[in-house]
Amino acid sequence: MGGTVQTDIDPRSLIGRKAFDRNGAKIGTVDEVYLDDATGAPEWAAVRTGLFSRDAFVPLEPSELVEESLRVPFDRALIKDAPDFGVGRHLSPEQELQLYHHYGLDVPMAAPEDDATPPDQDFGRLASPPDEEP
Repeated sequence: MGGTVQTDIDPRSLIGRKAFDRNGAKIGTVDEVYLDDATGAPEWAAVRTGLFSRDAFVPLEPSELVEESLRVPFDRALIKDAPDFGVGRHLSPEQELQLYHHYGLDVPMAAPEDDATPPDQDFGRLASPPDEEP
C-alpha cells in the first residue's frame, strides 16, 4: 500500500532509496532532495540514473513511497530525458518551470506579492545531507 510523498517527512530519509517508473522499471537511486524555498516542503528529487550517468530530476508531489522505494508516475524514457541542470545547486525558478513543463504538471500558484521571498529564490533549495545541519 503506497501513499503520495508526504510533505512533512524528513527529506533526508528519501536519499538512498531506489526509484522506479510507473511500470516498475528501475530508474536509479535518490541522490538529493530539493525543497521549496517558501514552504520547506520536499519538491524535487535528483535520481542517479546509472554509474556514470547524470541525475534526473523527478517531481515528488505525484510520486509515491511504495515498500521503501520511490515510485514516480512517469515513463523511464521521459524521466531520463528531463532537463539536466546538474546537482548540488539551487534550482532557479526558470529551471523549475522547465521541469514542470517537461512532466506536464501544473505550475504551483506564485507566492503573494507581499511575500518577503525574493522572486529568484522561491524554488529548489537543496536539502542538507543527513550528516549536515540545514
